[in-house]
Amino acid sequence: MPPPQKGFNVSVVNISCYKFVTLADREALKADLDARCRKLALKGTILLAPEGINVFLAGSRETIDAIVAHLRADPRFADLQPKESLSAEPPFGRMRVRLKKEIITMKHPLIRPEAGRAPSVPAATLKQWLDRGCDEEGRPLVMLDTRNDYEVAAGTFENAVDYDIRVFSEFPARLGERAGDYAGKTVVSFCTGGIRCEKAAIHMKEIGVERVYQLEGGILKYFEEVGGAHYRGDCFVFDEREAVSADLQPAAARLHR
Repeated sequence: MPPPQKGFNVSVVNISCYKFVTLADREALKADLDARCRKLALKGTILLAPEGINVFLAGSRETIDAIVAHLRADPRFADLQPKESLSAEPPFGRMRVRLKKEIITMKHPLIRPEAGRAPSVPAATLKQWLDRGCDEEGRPLVMLDTRNDYEVAAGTFENAVDYDIRVFSEFPARLGERAGDYAGKTVVSFCTGGIRCEKAAIHMKEIGVERVYQLEGGILKYFEEVGGAHYRGDCFVFDEREAVSADLQPAAARLHR
């Protein structure tokens, strides 16, 4: 994680992570995680769906470490790798553990990332590709933003393609209209934390896009590992910070959906 700005209050640690894995015991898991998070005085949201878990939490260093350890004690979540950022105050007003049909709504139930992920590209490698304007084999590179229109308005990668969608469930239809645009090119799908671009990349593979990667860990991981190179603006986040800059601290400008 980048160092905080001088004088910045670093008392609150914010984490986000997800895992596509079959959850057959969601009610029991909900009760356990709700009780554990409240005991630790954490704030945020945990989503549980048959396809997996999606976590957004804020707390002190000690309590965040405690909940991550608790999650990783479950073999299904042993490899969780939370992305971290800092803030002066918790960016969530309360603690909720919710049961959902999908941890990110795409309305394509046949897409099961647990059954096999699309190839991913780490931040450092992507930066090298963007520096060159092509992948390691010389193919033209296309950055595909899978986020909603108001998120894209806050910031995105230079020359990225986006479909001006209002919600993620619109993505498959819009992609279907443009899939032929990517012949002979390397496509990197990206989003805030990795979850949407993972589903998007799997769907692109299924409809015949030949060479597609997901940005491992999304924009937030990219910021954490390589900073803001080739990115313009801030990254919209779904909490009271509204957006973070490339140093992973709350953006100065307030954004409105």
